Amino acid sequence: MRRNPLGRTGIEVSEFCLGTMTFGSQTPEDEAHAQMDRALEAGINFLDCAEMYPVNPVRAETVGLSEEIVGTWVARAGRRDAWVVATKHSGEGMRHVRGGAPITPDTIPVAVEGSLRRLKIDCIDLYQFHWPNRGSYHFRKNWRYDPSGQDRVETLAHMEDTLGALAREVERGTIRAFGLSNETAWGTAQWLRVAEAAGGPRAASIQNEYSLLARMADTDLAELCVNEDVGFLPFSPLAAGLLTGKYQGGAIPPGSRRSHVENLGGRITPRVFGAVAACHEVAGRFGLDPVHMALAWAARRPFVASAIFGATRLAQLEHALGAAEVVLSDELLAALDEVHRAHPMPY
Repeated sequence: MRRNPLGRTGIEVSEFCLGTMTFGSQTPEDEAHAQMDRALEAGINFLDCAEMYPVNPVRAETVGLSEEIVGTWVARAGRRDAWVVATKHSGEGMRHVRGGAPITPDTIPVAVEGSLRRLKIDCIDLYQFHWPNRGSYHFRKNWRYDPSGQDRVETLAHMEDTLGALAREVERGTIRAFGLSNETAWGTAQWLRVAEAAGGPRAASIQNEYSLLARMADTDLAELCVNEDVGFLPFSPLAAGLLTGKYQGGAIPPGSRRSHVENLGGRITPRVFGAVAACHEVAGRFGLDPVHMALAWAARRPFVASAIFGATRLAQLEHALGAAEVVLSDELLAALDEVHRAHPMPY
């Protein structure tokens, strides 16, 4: 399993990261633990969680359960050092977490302590803000995104204040590095600038949706990541399962994500199935499994540190692990670019 640097932190992460957002909902504890064991065996050393997980759906009674399941694995296995553990502080509007309160210097120590307790660890390797207080174009909001009402002074003051709180967490040894999620190129640039000017941990990474069907990061954000050593962490590299092909023809397999969220969070559109079919045609033409091709493509982009994928079942994880052995030729990459030109932004 290849490993890549995580920003300028000195931390090295595997090119694939085990996502845990179904641990405690679609994935029961014993199967989650088996996934963690198998991922380590395959060379994956990076695990991503969040205080609000599990999802599909997010419920008040299950918030924090994914972290707890990771924590019971840590307590059972006694192998804390085997993992680079990442988790996230929920942003404004998540009503099941602190009543939807925004991220502030006061919420950070409380959230950190809660995650540490549930994860049964002493230090979080990568602590991420799940989405910015000011909002962003992610989660299919890009079609009507309008930043004109933002308050620049307020945003920058928030960054300075929360970086100060994060610096205090670094000093007391509860987090090693800081990351962003669902951020913009401008926002990421400001986090870097404020950290340099006012102190506080430098953003090591940014976790945004990215796949063969969602390539918004390819331009400005990719350039920023390359030039500023910010590791990009794609989530949903299989486009919430669309790229597996299991939803083609409008299918809703029992127990799948779509059986819980029918429109896959806005990803089901009239154009999406044609885009998936085009990706599968390329995979067939080059003799590749479409799951392996999609995962390897996301992980090997030049600005990517690690691609985050989740599996409901152990068999799905086993299948996905084959992506580590895939070689992507220049001809294949060119064919996938042509698919993108023909089927841009299908959702």
